[in-house]
Amino acid sequence: MIIDPRVRAEVEQHPYPLLFATISGAHLYGFPSPDSDYDLRGVHILPAADVLGLHSPRDTVEVSGTRAGLKIDLVTHDAGKFFRLLLRKNGYVLEQLYSPLIVQTTPEHDELKTIARGCITRFHVYHYVGFAQTQWSLFEKYHPPRVKPLLYVYRVLLTGIHLMRTGQVEANLSRLNERFKLPFVAELIERKTTTEERASLAEADLSFHATQYARLRDDLERAGEVSSLPQAPTAIDALSDLLIRLRVRTLSPSQTGPTGPSTANG
Repeated sequence: MIIDPRVRAEVEQHPYPLLFATISGAHLYGFPSPDSDYDLRGVHILPAADVLGLHSPRDTVEVSGTRAGLKIDLVTHDAGKFFRLLLRKNGYVLEQLYSPLIVQTTPEHDELKTIARGCITRFHVYHYVGFAQTQWSLFEKYHPPRVKPLLYVYRVLLTGIHLMRTGQVEANLSRLNERFKLPFVAELIERKTTTEERASLAEADLSFHATQYARLRDDLERAGEVSSLPQAPTAIDALSDLLIRLRVRTLSPSQTGPTGPSTANG
């Protein structure tokens, strides 16, 4: 994927050095509509003085708006906050970290991806079960029913099952479906990617998808029960060491962030 220069420009204006910035949302999941906005997510590095002083640190930066006609939503967390989220059953941050749609990266980004393997536990199943239930409730609210929330339901369920079975983070629905082979997914993706965000389904399809949702939710819960993933993170010390090194570097007047930020064309 070629990164739009307007997306890069938004990242380059960030007030703090970035550990990484990636694209999330529909582009990551593999079903952006022509009018989809860009969801940028990442990690910034607060100076040690900001963290050690009495002032409340800016541990989350949020910017939302339109740049030359392109809708962009940027959210980054300070490394300390992001690392603590990694130690919880939080699938959002895992997907952001392992997104292959990289806008900006550093050597420490690669190091973090290695360390974070030790943050994936069998209890991440609860994130995906809860997220799927939320998306299904949202899907049920619309009349006529919409394709977008339904695709989110399937994306979340398949990502969760795959994570429980393999320990690997995969958020792209098309790639997931190469394994799960649900015959209706490709058609749903086609409708979403070739029409506007509010593309709808026929009411007659509701009972079919309700059955599929219940079946896959049960599969996800069973996958969590039998998963060989650990019950607790094993990466606390490694995360702490990385965070200390990142903070210490901000004390040097010649180096205010991670080493050598770089960009990627995807």
